[in-house]
Amino acid sequence: QVQLVESGGGLVQAGGSLRLSCAVSGRISSYAMGWFRQAPGKEREFVAAINWNGGTTHYVDSVKGRFTISRENAKNTMYLQMNSLKPEDTAVYYCAAEVHPGILVAVNSYDYWGQGTQVTVSS
Repeated sequence: QVQLVESGGGLVQAGGSLRLSCAVSGRISSYAMGWFRQAPGKEREFVAAINWNGGTTHYVDSVKGRFTISRENAKNTMYLQMNSLKPEDTAVYYCAAEVHPGILVAVNSYDYWGQGTQVTVSS
């Protein structure tokens, strides 16, 4: 059973930065991975995705130029560097993984999920 554990969330002022990590039990080299977020009263939404070797990434328009997804397969870890944070980025952030070589952006494409980490951006 693959387990994912997010860390790095917290409270930050608008314009600040946070770096989220997603540690995975087991080798991740065959997994597509992604970050999603869910704000109160809203559906879980796609944020960023990365293919198996990190060579291809994809972002939702609202975070392009501010967020960077990356992965270190040797450490079985994925990251989300978040800069220039805005209050509307406030949400619980989840990492996800699926055995797939490419990019996956749909929630129902992923079988494995972390428990989530809270990100709160104050204005």
